[in-house]
Amino acid sequence: MPLFHTILYPTDFSEASVSAYRLACSLAEHHKCKLVIAHVLETPAAAFLGSGPLPDLGNWMKEIQVKLARLRPSDPTVAVDHVLVDGDAAGEIVRLARERNCDLIVLGTHGRSGLKRLLLGSVAEEVVRKAPCPVLTIKPREPASEVGPDVGR
Repeated sequence: MPLFHTILYPTDFSEASVSAYRLACSLAEHHKCKLVIAHVLETPAAAFLGSGPLPDLGNWMKEIQVKLARLRPSDPTVAVDHVLVDGDAAGEIVRLARERNCDLIVLGTHGRSGLKRLLLGSVAEEVVRKAPCPVLTIKPREPASEVGPDVGR
């Protein structure tokens, strides 16, 4: 009996999500399960605040759809659903996990702390607290120059 039937991989297309993408694909391939790849649209604030020219939201959405469609596991036998939704990122991720009966969410995290986390919030933290299934958070690897000399000894 497979451990996972459906894995949700939400992406914001950031560097922080790349490692999570690789792991989500690997798990889906290994467990021969469906992979739901999702992006939550966050409409640019300039569209509502009147600061500067309005962005071309139609082209912006098309670009996002193209980026989303390009995300595919290397194994063509893995079933993939691409989902584009609009709303609060954490809330939509949790909703999708419930609606799609996901067994696991694989989510990249930016690893913010302190004031940045307080001001910007943490999507990953909220998803972990509210998700109906386990959540695997993947933080970006530190560049080799930031790793101390005693690491790995």
